[in-house]
Amino acid sequence: MSTKAARKAPAEAAPETPEPADADSRIYQAIFDGVLNHRLTPGTKLPEPELCNLFGVGRAVVRRVLEKLAHDGIVALRPNKGAVIAEPTPEETSQIFEARRAMERVLVELAVERATRDDICDLRRQLADEHDAMHRFDQPSWARLASGFHLRIAALARNPVLQRYLTELVSRCSLIVGLYEPPGHAPCEHDEHAAIVACIESRDAAGAVALMEAHLRELEQRIETSRMQGEKSLAQMLGLPQKPGRNP
Repeated sequence: MSTKAARKAPAEAAPETPEPADADSRIYQAIFDGVLNHRLTPGTKLPEPELCNLFGVGRAVVRRVLEKLAHDGIVALRPNKGAVIAEPTPEETSQIFEARRAMERVLVELAVERATRDDICDLRRQLADEHDAMHRFDQPSWARLASGFHLRIAALARNPVLQRYLTELVSRCSLIVGLYEPPGHAPCEHDEHAAIVACIESRDAAGAVALMEAHLRELEQRIETSRMQGEKSLAQMLGLPQKPGRNP
């Protein structure tokens, strides 16, 4: 019995080491959220040593995550220069908005068909949170809630495949807004969101689709070629505490 216990000891100790997949997900989500909330703007450098230090992982893990982010269009990998947050071109901007309009058209139609009374109540709470953030002049919260509104409607369609595609498009639009939209503008207009919710509640699919189409076209038309520059550290932009030193 003691021999069996001795043999099992190494296996029992193994769970104390985090699974690589957990570390991958943690790093990916931190960078993804940084983009979605406009803390990480296009062109921001993502040095491998600093990411290793911030997340307490080796370079193999960081490189694997950066490659996945590059595959999803969020990061650009530059030979001999490292990774940076992607900088969409004007042509890519037009293509991404075109794809997003088509995707949200389908998702809004499904949301009108499938949303429950509780879902509508959740959307109303979302609108209230947006209103509060707007009147507090809390731009980071407002940006997060504005993107979250679109993803919440996508969730009401109850189609995880379409929802996943929209999540990628919304993150890429957040990059574009961070790069091109004039400072001080909200990424979405609260009143437009409220009108869309009213149509969903009244089961007016055509009205909801038309409003969403106009809403996204208005957002695209506000895009300019001036870039917002930031001077925060990578840790701040990722929403993480700063750590002294870095991994070799």
